[in-house]
Amino acid sequence: AARMDQHDFLLREVGHRLADRLQNIKRRFPRTLDLGCHRGELGEILVHRDDIKCIVNCDPSFGMVALSPGPRLVADEDALPFQNSCFDLVTSLLSLHWVNDLPGALIQVARCLKSDGLFLAAMFGGETLVELRRSLLEAEVKTRGRVYPRVSPFVDIRDLGDLLQRADFTMPVVDIDQITVTYPNTLALMEELRGMGESNAIHHRPRHFTARSTLQAVADFYPESTSAPDGRISALFQIVYLTAWKKHTGQPRPLSPGSAKTRLADALGAIEQTTGEISRPVLRHK
Repeated sequence: AARMDQHDFLLREVGHRLADRLQNIKRRFPRTLDLGCHRGELGEILVHRDDIKCIVNCDPSFGMVALSPGPRLVADEDALPFQNSCFDLVTSLLSLHWVNDLPGALIQVARCLKSDGLFLAAMFGGETLVELRRSLLEAEVKTRGRVYPRVSPFVDIRDLGDLLQRADFTMPVVDIDQITVTYPNTLALMEELRGMGESNAIHHRPRHFTARSTLQAVADFYPESTSAPDGRISALFQIVYLTAWKKHTGQPRPLSPGSAKTRLADALGAIEQTTGEISRPVLRHK
């Protein structure tokens, strides 16, 4: 935890982007829970907002919580020690990928939220560090003849909307951002991940050090297509943002299928086609 202040630029950058999502929400949040608070980086951003009052910092790591300001406690995300319906807002910044039971954690979040309360989170997506993971896989096969899980697994974004709905959230929105960071070499990248505390979240990971021959092979296999003109390598961090609301009787509800009185094609001045006549659209990210 003490080293993170030298490696927290990504955490703070995503924290600002997450906080920006509150700009268009005209609501006051008297009590906020920052779940997986790290050292309170997101709280430091939110505390300056007029619509945010009390922020409770919660993290499973005592070392992290001890460095965070304000009300704080140590607790696991999937076993929260709070009463039902006690928070207006629950946030989470780049910590949910450490949770062993993500569906259970989302159910816990929904339980703690008041009716019509907001859940706002950012987490790593499945394409995060894809270049490093592929390089490590090829390097392990070449030097050791087998594969060890060296990088934390990340959730598939296609599952998140369903998980939010299963946890009894309404109006879930999942959107994606991509941040590319350059490093002098692969060793600098892996050192950065260790400093961030993000090297490996797998319980049954190998306990031995990575061999020098494997590290050299990683550098050899790292895709040249990601290299910058100055020879630095690029690493992709896919950030998935989650926005969802606790159910409330006064929330807007979607109309039942077939009840619309005006066709969308007419409103857009477009020609309507059946699904058999068009191909599936390609999703383009930032």
